[in-house]
Amino acid sequence: MVAPDPDKIRCLQHALAEWESNGGHSELFDYDREEALAPVRRRALKLLDQRARSEHELRQRLLQAEFPAPLVDEVVASLRASALIDDRSFAHEWVRQRARRRGKSRSFLDRELKEKGVSEADRCSALAQISDDDQFAVAEALAEKKAREVKTPPVGHTEYTRALRRVVGVLARRGFPQGMCMQIARKALDTRIDSLEDGA
Repeated sequence: MVAPDPDKIRCLQHALAEWESNGGHSELFDYDREEALAPVRRRALKLLDQRARSEHELRQRLLQAEFPAPLVDEVVASLRASALIDDRSFAHEWVRQRARRRGKSRSFLDRELKEKGVSEADRCSALAQISDDDQFAVAEALAEKKAREVKTPPVGHTEYTRALRRVVGVLARRGFPQGMCMQIARKALDTRIDSLEDGA
């Protein structure tokens, strides 16, 4: 770990002492400015305490709370400098949690991160965690779960198609590619029908 610069520490200590002796005013400390920033910082930290957020998302929430844009920009910049917001880390954690636990595809997660203002480079880096095999496995698990809702074998083409559409829909809504959706859904449904017929 790099040791703090003793000259900087002495400078800050001197500035603090001057600020206190002047009743909260000095050339380095602007009391009015700090007082104006305090509620913005407080709201930002409360939002970050709830869950990690992208820089864009945090800025938007603070602006929606009607804090002045210059104060918001200053607080966001200070949080970025102290690594309390980091879009790269945020994107990696977002993908890690939502890919398997929520059954989201790469394209769905990419869209979510883009909406949160995460850069293309950070999105690509985070999405690289998901291999083709991982994505296929998640889609299979979702399809199998949906197929288990079929309680009796479909009678005729119309019933089969209706059941297949329901399984495909689950995958499509999570952003999986169309060809993959159909392939995996058909396999899951056919396996379910075979198990129902074997158990009859």
